Amino acid sequence: MTAINIYFDNLKELIDRTFETQKDGMEKAARYIADCFRDGGMLYTFGTGHGHLLALEIFYRAGGMARVCPILDKKLMLHISAAGSTLEERDETWVPKLLEKYPIKKGDVLLAFSNSGRNAVPVLLAKEARERGAVVIALTSMQHSGVVTSRNRLNLRLFETADLVLDNGGILGDACVKAADGAMVGPTSTAVGAAILQAIVARVKELSLEEKFEADFFKSSNVDGGDEWNNRLIEKYQDIIPGLN
Repeated sequence: MTAINIYFDNLKELIDRTFETQKDGMEKAARYIADCFRDGGMLYTFGTGHGHLLALEIFYRAGGMARVCPILDKKLMLHISAAGSTLEERDETWVPKLLEKYPIKKGDVLLAFSNSGRNAVPVLLAKEARERGAVVIALTSMQHSGVVTSRNRLNLRLFETADLVLDNGGILGDACVKAADGAMVGPTSTAVGAAILQAIVARVKELSLEEKFEADFFKSSNVDGGDEWNNRLIEKYQDIIPGLN
């Protein structure tokens, strides 16, 4: 059995376990987001480092929700300086700067992503968003977060700041395949996190149809009529979602 087999076996087992353990949480998350959309709120997404991949996973996506605003800054991502972004996500002064550009308020929902749940920026941003009256949903690894200390002045981890916690089931360190030299490779947090998010998106769509409230969804730009459909939504939301246009 090669490492490819082992990784896929581990991932399939983890996704199955995630469905069983997190299905109630995913239903609650979909309910929070559905209520947010029905009342005219915004869904914000935020993660640093590789967590920003999940912040983008449901933004401007074929079959995805239109009223989604990712909180992005290049210094907190990986493409400018990967090592630098690790230091930046521990700098608490980012939080007021981000909230100035992305004014999270009561009635909004924040999806916050951090596998370890320990670094200052996602934790303190989530705490501030909740204090402003937004619903905070944390997607994290409880096994990892549960055994590490925080890296912020309030001594909090992400799961301690949220209204709802979704556990990606990942192990300490994220990687799930042990190589012959003892190194751990094959992280699972992005794959499982994306599955959790897309399941929630599908349920929000279902709720909008069942309960007859407006919730705009994008189509693929690569199918006939997709550009026309999406351009209408871009025009509708471009003034309130930075980067959409």
